[in-house]
Amino acid sequence: MQLNEADKTTALKIASDLLSIEAIKLSIDNPFTWSSGWKSPIYCDNRMSLSYPETRTFIKNELAKVAKEKFSGYEAVAGVATAGIPQGALLADLLEVPFIYVRSKPKGHGMENLIEGKVDPDKKVLIVEDLVSTGGSSLKAAAALRQAGYEVVGMLAIFTYGFPLADENFKNAGVTLHCLSNYSIMLEQAIEMGYITSEDVASLEEWRKAPALWRQ
Repeated sequence: MQLNEADKTTALKIASDLLSIEAIKLSIDNPFTWSSGWKSPIYCDNRMSLSYPETRTFIKNELAKVAKEKFSGYEAVAGVATAGIPQGALLADLLEVPFIYVRSKPKGHGMENLIEGKVDPDKKVLIVEDLVSTGGSSLKAAAALRQAGYEVVGMLAIFTYGFPLADENFKNAGVTLHCLSNYSIMLEQAIEMGYITSEDVASLEEWRKAPALWRQ
């Protein structure tokens, strides 16, 4: 997606911050292994941002800005467990709307809730996620909200890897996604900051286009 100048400035700032606090780590020669078994030159843990007030506040404010500019009619914010919960709660507080969150599976005791909090079904909700990879868990949360009777107006996330598969999955699910920063922007910033060289980019782009095949 082509970003306007203001959105690109924000995306570069967030990428810079995530790299600086080591929420994003890059390692081509000694790649990380995801739970899926994929080898990856990047590890992204945006929960790290919660420990850095300046970064946390900037992300919160930018999520609110995008929520107001790109979406309308939402009556509540829904976080995706687990990393989307604190980001969603911060956003809901700033927007002064109710907050709920969606578990990955129903609670194993008590009320056995899948959706925690109290917002009447049929309300319009904006979903918050910290990171989008293939979109699987994010869209599972969207489906759970819809099944419970909520209207999903869209999803906000801090960062996306920009996989073509994710774009297809969100399109097929009819969920509008807006992310504050993305993999391509991050590579641009990583070169600028000296984290990687221009020679590294080819391998890093190869991974983004076909992550399941990279280094297999």
